[in-house]
Amino acid sequence: MQIPQKKLYAVEFILLFVVFPIALCLKFPIWIKGALGLFGLIYVLRILLIARYSFFKKGLQFSSNKYVYKVVLIFFAIIFTSSLYMHYFKPDKLFYVVRNNLKLWIFILFVYSFLSVLPQEIIYRSFFFERYTMFFKNKHFLILINALVFSLGHLFFQNTLVLGITFVGGLIFGYSYLKSKSLLLVSFEHALYGCWLFTVGMGGMLGFPGN
Repeated sequence: MQIPQKKLYAVEFILLFVVFPIALCLKFPIWIKGALGLFGLIYVLRILLIARYSFFKKGLQFSSNKYVYKVVLIFFAIIFTSSLYMHYFKPDKLFYVVRNNLKLWIFILFVYSFLSVLPQEIIYRSFFFERYTMFFKNKHFLILINALVFSLGHLFFQNTLVLGITFVGGLIFGYSYLKSKSLLLVSFEHALYGCWLFTVGMGGMLGFPGN
C-alpha cells in the first residue's frame, strides 16, 4: 500500500526540523554531525532542483524597494538595541573583533554569509515554504512554525538568548520570504543582521570565532 504524500512530508518534516536539531545536542563526533548536515543540505537541494527548478530562477531575483526599506528600518533597530545591550552588559566585548583582529572580521563576514546564511535560507525558507505550505491555511501560523523550527535549529548553542534572537529572526525572515519569494533578499537580510551581531561583539554566543 502506497503511503500518502502528506504523511511522507510530515515524517520528513519531523526528521529534518525536529529530530536532527535535537540530535546535534547529543555527544558524538563533530565530523558525524557535519556529515549529517551536508547530507541534509544535498537532500533539500536535490528536491528543489527536481521539483521546482524554475523556483530558483525567481528566487534569485531581487525584490521591490519596499522590502529593502523594511530591511533598512529593522537593521537600524538592531544596531540600536544590540549596541545598548553590549554597552551595558558586556562593554569589554563591544566591537572586540573589529578592534583586535580586522582581518579575521573581514574573513568571517564572507564565510558566514556564503557558508552559513545561504544554506540556512535554502533549507528554512526555500525548501520549507515550497514543501510544507500545504499544511497551513493560515499564513501567520505558517510563519510562526517556521520561526520555531528555525530557532530549534540553533538549539545546539544551548543558550536561551540565542533561541530568542533566532526565533525573532525566523519571524522576520519568514515574513520577508513569504511576501517577496526572493531567496536573494532574505539571504541578504539574514547576512546583514548576523554580520552586525558579530561586529558589535555578540558573535561568541552565536558560534563565531574571535569573540
